[in-house]
Amino acid sequence: MVMKTIGILLAVLMLVGCQTNKVVVEKEIGLLDTVKERGYLVCGVNAGLPGFASEDEEGNWSGLDVDFCRAVSAAVFGDADKVEYLGLNAAQRFPTLASGSIDILSRNTTWTISRDVNLMFEFAGVSYYDGQGFLVPASLGITSARGLDGAFVCIASETTSELNLNDYFAENNMTYKPIYVEGNKDAKAKLFAGECDVFTTDASGLASARAGAENPDDWVVLPEIISKEPLGPLVRQGDQEWEDVVRWTLFAMINAEEMGITSRNVDDMLAAQSKEIKRLLGVEGYMGPMLGLGMKFGYNIIKLVGNYGESFNKHIGPGTPLNLERGLNNLWNNGGILYVPPFR
Repeated sequence: MVMKTIGILLAVLMLVGCQTNKVVVEKEIGLLDTVKERGYLVCGVNAGLPGFASEDEEGNWSGLDVDFCRAVSAAVFGDADKVEYLGLNAAQRFPTLASGSIDILSRNTTWTISRDVNLMFEFAGVSYYDGQGFLVPASLGITSARGLDGAFVCIASETTSELNLNDYFAENNMTYKPIYVEGNKDAKAKLFAGECDVFTTDASGLASARAGAENPDDWVVLPEIISKEPLGPLVRQGDQEWEDVVRWTLFAMINAEEMGITSRNVDDMLAAQSKEIKRLLGVEGYMGPMLGLGMKFGYNIIKLVGNYGESFNKHIGPGTPLNLERGLNNLWNNGGILYVPPFR
């Protein structure tokens, strides 16, 4: 009888303990709740990389990375314009994210082990597959990066581009003289002024720089791609709910393109027979509430911003100043490697 009484008391204590712990967890306030209460999202972007993130004279931001910030805003608020943008150079981006001054960093940032582990950030996925290249004046007559021995190179410090440059030149028994820049805008100014012989960064950044030249034909992107640069949005570690919101916003944009859902036909797609389309658009299932969002978060992203392909084509695709082909950034079933988990 005594043993039975002790067993009952232990069970009661364990139950109370579990309930107490549960209450504590429920009272924790995550970043999603903070953003909702604040009424807007704070997004760190490049201070000036046309096609990906740039600000016009009236203070309006646009670009592929900007569209992702708008998509998260659409998911959270049902309004794509509840975003405050903070333009950051390469040296500013990580301290700014770590300090909590921004909610998301959507700024052409490469996913690496050191950033993922040592800096305690979480990448939500890959929004653009890139690689590092070289931009030179056509007048130099250089057709290969192997001809850059002894060159003055415009390079942003504390970046993967600098590490890749060191590796490439060392492996090919070449030397260079660094001209350090604060970002793409500074690099373009120095390159166009003749202060360096070559500018090296992600190939997409080189395309943006070349497109901004007075005469783009005076500049050549060399054929060598010397690295892998999977670029994507990132958040601070330790908030799984917010990480999931950011990640599944990206997945929603890519899945929508795969399903053929666009900002123009999304209303018609509400009547589609596909169960996965119904789940993405919030007609069936509880995908939104699982994330702490509304039922129609996927619908809002596509209606207000568009799918991934729409954003790519609008800002950096064929016919834009950057004139970039989809390449690796096409869907997995269309010659690229964009492949994301399904909505189920």
